[in-house]
Amino acid sequence: MAALCEAFTLCGLGPSGGVGQGGGILALEPGPGPDHVLLTDRGRTATLFKVSDQKPLGCWSVKHGQIITSPVVCNFETHEYIAVHDDKVLRIWKDEDVNLDKVFKATLSADVYRIHSLPHGDPLVLFKGGGVRTLDVLLEAPQQEIENIISDEVIKWSEAFLEGQQPVVIFITEKDGDFFVYVQKLKTNSLHKYKLEQQESSNPLSFTAYIKKQIITLLCLCSNDSVYKVLIPLQQNGEGEEQILSKSLLLNLSISGSVLKGTSLVVVDKDHVAVLGSLAASGEESKECLTIWNTKFQTLQTSKELPLGTSGQLWCYGEKFFFTHGKVLTVVIYKCETSSLAAAVGKLKDSQASDISSFVNWNTLGDEELVVSFQPQQSTALKSESKMTLRSRRNSVTKVQSDTSKVGQILKNIKDTSATVIEDELRQLLLKAQMPDFQATIGCVITALINRCKTDPAFYPRNFLLQMVQKRELSYSLCPDLMAVALEKKDVHLLQICLQRFPDIPEEITYACLKVFLSISEDYLERTDVNLESVICYIDIDPKHKEVKTEVVENGFNTELEEDSCDNTVSKETHTTDDVEFCPVGPRKAALLNAVLHSAYSETFLLPHLKDLSAQQAVLFLRYLHYLYVKCSEKINTTLPGVLCPTINQVMDWMCLLLDAHFTVMVMLPEAKGLLSNLHKFVRAQVRFYSELNKIEGTLRELQRIKRQKDSQAYSIEVLELI
Repeated sequence: MAALCEAFTLCGLGPSGGVGQGGGILALEPGPGPDHVLLTDRGRTATLFKVSDQKPLGCWSVKHGQIITSPVVCNFETHEYIAVHDDKVLRIWKDEDVNLDKVFKATLSADVYRIHSLPHGDPLVLFKGGGVRTLDVLLEAPQQEIENIISDEVIKWSEAFLEGQQPVVIFITEKDGDFFVYVQKLKTNSLHKYKLEQQESSNPLSFTAYIKKQIITLLCLCSNDSVYKVLIPLQQNGEGEEQILSKSLLLNLSISGSVLKGTSLVVVDKDHVAVLGSLAASGEESKECLTIWNTKFQTLQTSKELPLGTSGQLWCYGEKFFFTHGKVLTVVIYKCETSSLAAAVGKLKDSQASDISSFVNWNTLGDEELVVSFQPQQSTALKSESKMTLRSRRNSVTKVQSDTSKVGQILKNIKDTSATVIEDELRQLLLKAQMPDFQATIGCVITALINRCKTDPAFYPRNFLLQMVQKRELSYSLCPDLMAVALEKKDVHLLQICLQRFPDIPEEITYACLKVFLSISEDYLERTDVNLESVICYIDIDPKHKEVKTEVVENGFNTELEEDSCDNTVSKETHTTDDVEFCPVGPRKAALLNAVLHSAYSETFLLPHLKDLSAQQAVLFLRYLHYLYVKCSEKINTTLPGVLCPTINQVMDWMCLLLDAHFTVMVMLPEAKGLLSNLHKFVRAQVRFYSELNKIEGTLRELQRIKRQKDSQAYSIEVLELI
C-alpha cells in the first residue's frame, strides 16, 4: 500500500529551468545530513538545501565561462563537497568556503563522467572512457593515466554500491542501438562486460538498480511502456566471454486502457517503484503525472497529476520525491507500507474482538461458476472426493444441480417478488448449509437484495440482513454495497454488527460510519436497537444530578495531582457531574463508537478522511476517547470490563489520529482548551511515572550486579538505602 501525501516547493528555477528547454537541473544528490540535498544546475551553480525548512544553507558557483559537468556530491567521510567543471577540473571544498577559486583544485588527465559518493567509503570517480578510481588514489597523482575501456561506446547511466566492504560500480553504455552493461569490483580489480538483450521496437529510456545478497537487480524502463528486470550476479569466476543478459517483464504501465509513457524510474522499496511520465488515453490529451506501482501485485497504487509539466527527471531520498513542476522544484512526501494482504486489510483486530475463525475460500471461486451463472455443473468440492463410489457421485451431482437451480430461481424472484415470500425462500435455503460454495452463494444473494434496495426504496429486508451478518462468516469484499445501503438507511445496528465482524472494511466506509454515529441524535438512538455489551459494564448511564466518589490509584494517570508532585499515595477525589467521570455521550452512541474503535484500519488512509469531521464532531469524539482513557487508567491492568470493549492501545491510537487531523482546530476552540489541558496532564503524569519505574529498574539491576560480584563465602551485614 502506498500513498502520496503533502507536496511543497523547495525552490524556484532560473530562466533556463523552464519545461521544454531541457530542464534546469543537472542532478540532485543527497547532502551531508538526512534532511539535506545538493542541487546542481546545468550551468555554474551548486546549492545545498535543508528540505524541511525549504531554504538554502549554502550556494557555490564557478567562474563565468566555466560549466559544472559532473553533479556535486558530498564526501560523507570528510563532510567535503566534490565537483568537476569543464570535464577535467576537480574542486573540493567545505561549508565555510565561499569562493571556489580559492579551494583545492586538481586537473585530471581524462574526462570525468560522474563522481559517486558512498555512505561509508571513499568516493568513486568514473571516467568517460570507463576507467574507475577512488578519490584518494586519484588525488595522489591527478595526472595518472586512465585506461580507455569502452572505446567508441557512450555511457548512458551509472551507479555505485558498497557490497560488504567492496565498492562496486555498474555503468551502461550504448553503441549503434546496442546496450552494454559493465560491472567493476575495485578491490579485486575485476571487470565484467555484458550485452543487454534487445527487443524489437523497444529501447531503454531509464535505469535504476539496487544490490542485495551479491546480486545486482537492474530495472529498465523501456519505450514499449513496460518495466523489465535484469539480474546480474557479482560472483563470477573470470572475465571470460561477453554474456547476454536476458530481461524479464516486471510491470506493464497500463491503466484501464490508458498507457503511461514513462520518462524516469526510481525504486521505492522491494515491492514498489515510482514512474514519472505522461498518461495517454485514446482520444484524450495526455497528462503528466507521478505514479507509484506495486510490482508484486502488478497494480497502480496511487498517482498525482502534474498540470504544469515536468522535465522528466525524478529523484527519491528519505521518503520524498523530487521533480521539476513548471518553474519550480517540487517535493512530495510519500508513505509506503509492506506489500501484503494484511497491509491491504489494515490493522489486525484484537484477538478478543471477534470470534470469526474462517472466511470465504477464495481458491474455489476461480474454478467454480456457481455464483456467477448458476448453471448446473459439478462442484469443485466433488472433484476432490476421489474415493467416492460412482453411485454416490451421481447422487451428489444431482443434489448439487437441484440446489443450484433453487439458488438461480431465488435470484430471479428477488427482482420482483414481495419481501415476505423472498424471506421464506431464503430461510429454506439457509437450512442447506452443506451446499457447495455456501458462503459465496450467500454473498451473491445479499448482493441481489442490495441491488433491489437501490432500485426499490420501499424494499429493505433488514431482519434477514442482520441475521446473515450475525450468523454467517461474511466479509465486506463479499457484499461491498451492504454497508453503503445501511449508511443511507441509517441502520446503525447493522452497521455496528458489520464493523464488529467484517475484517476488510475500507477506511472510507469506517469514517462514514463514524460521522453518522457522531451526528445522529440521542433521541433517535433511544428508539433503535443497539448491542450494549461493550459499554454496559463500565459506562455511567444516567449521570444527571449524580455525585460519586472514586478511588484513584496514583499510577501515573492522576490528572488532579500537581504537575511536580510524584507522591505514590492513594487519594480520594470527588467528581461532579461536569467532570470527565461521566460519559459525554449516551450508552447507545458509546456502543456504536466502540465498534468503530475495534475496526481494522491503516493510519495513512484513514487520516485524510478524519480531517473532514466538523469541529463539534471532532471535539465530541475526543471527549469520549478521553473518557475511555480515564476509565482504562483507573485500574492497574488498564482493561475495561465487558465484551468487545476498546483496549487502551486502540483508544490511544485513535486519540493520536484525531489530534493529528484536527490539531489546529482543537487549539483554536475555547471548548477544547480544558480537554487538551487534561490530556497534557495525563501525558506528563505518565512520563513521570515511567521515569520513576526506570530509576527503580536501574537500582534493581545494580543490586543484582553487586550480588553476583560478592564472595558467597564471606559474611557481612549490608544496609542498602534507595533514594
